[in-house]
Amino acid sequence: MRPFAEWGIVKDARRRAARGRYSLGAYKGDCTDIRVTLKFLAWLDDQNLHVRDLTQAHLDDWASTHPTQRTRLIPFVRWAHARRIVRDLEIHHRPSQLPGTFQDETTHQAELRRCLTDTSLPLPMRIIGALVRLYALPLTRIVELTTDQVHRDAEATYLTLDRHPVLLPPTLASLLDEQIAQLHDPLPSPGRRHLLLPGAVPGRPRNPAGLADQMRHHGLPVRAARNTALMEAITDLPPIVVADLFGISPATAHRWSQLAGNSWAPYLAARQRSRP
Repeated sequence: MRPFAEWGIVKDARRRAARGRYSLGAYKGDCTDIRVTLKFLAWLDDQNLHVRDLTQAHLDDWASTHPTQRTRLIPFVRWAHARRIVRDLEIHHRPSQLPGTFQDETTHQAELRRCLTDTSLPLPMRIIGALVRLYALPLTRIVELTTDQVHRDAEATYLTLDRHPVLLPPTLASLLDEQIAQLHDPLPSPGRRHLLLPGAVPGRPRNPAGLADQMRHHGLPVRAARNTALMEAITDLPPIVVADLFGISPATAHRWSQLAGNSWAPYLAARQRSRP
């Protein structure tokens, strides 16, 4: 377990962190990979099996009894096979689940308008709600945004998502200016990150799960709003453009494009009719 954790997980994490690509979501995923691998090795002990004796039948048996954790074992299996510890084994991915929650257009636009204009809402909640509804950003990415990703020219304000600057509406740009002005020492300095929406602990991002609860408390659900924003984007832009702009994989953008078809209005209407 130690060699896998050090050379299969931590080494890769350090490499991604050096490129500025190691997010809170990636950290949690790596931790889950390690925990699931430990659980799997304990299961092998219970079966009186050495890891070198592992067969496809054994792996399928474990995967069938741990359906929600099966893909988290893939890094270990690949690492062990590359070092000839185990034979060539395969874990099949679970079928991709289509999104199940959306908002109708009236609700989506009303919530976006509220984020941009309702001064009774906390400023961070307004910014986060607008970013979700305009750019389909997941909370795991929003909490990692830094002040140096916001930049201006003579005519407009932009937010860099992944490698691409995205034009901000003037109202949202004003909210970001207000947020940055409230931060202590908001200007970036060499070797130091300045989070745009910092958490309670200085230098540490907010917890996305807790943030989702806060958003629901303020009547701004995240999942349905993000699904709706992504569906709207995929109907207006080619999937590869959406993948680049919003930082999702091309395969994910393609699946959304297949779901959207020519128009997603019939899909939403059908879902509304099917609800009890």
